[in-house]
Amino acid sequence: MQDEARKLLMDIRDALNDISTFTAGMSLLDYEKDDLRRAAVERKFEIIGEACNRLSYRDSETFEKIPQAPQIIGFRNRLIHGYDAVDDAIVWDVVQSKLPILEVEVLSLLGIR
Repeated sequence: MQDEARKLLMDIRDALNDISTFTAGMSLLDYEKDDLRRAAVERKFEIIGEACNRLSYRDSETFEKIPQAPQIIGFRNRLIHGYDAVDDAIVWDVVQSKLPILEVEVLSLLGIR
């Protein structure tokens, strides 16, 4: 794995950790009521998506080892370009159901787990 790919994976890992910290102990209702926390979570998703995007053209072999990477990039684009139509329930579902899977994949690629 290229050094640049490793750095991008670490950026993803760090953003995943931040989202987990930001949302710990929260419910969807708590999340919907907290503008600051929603903005922080969305920003971290943007970082994850951009890191996946960069990975796609800097180390395609590593990129292809993240099965949902194209959807992650699409989610990032939706957050950025469709900022006025973001559905908090969808973001919350991604936090709850997709991030744990991505974390396992990224840590495995980094050789951490």
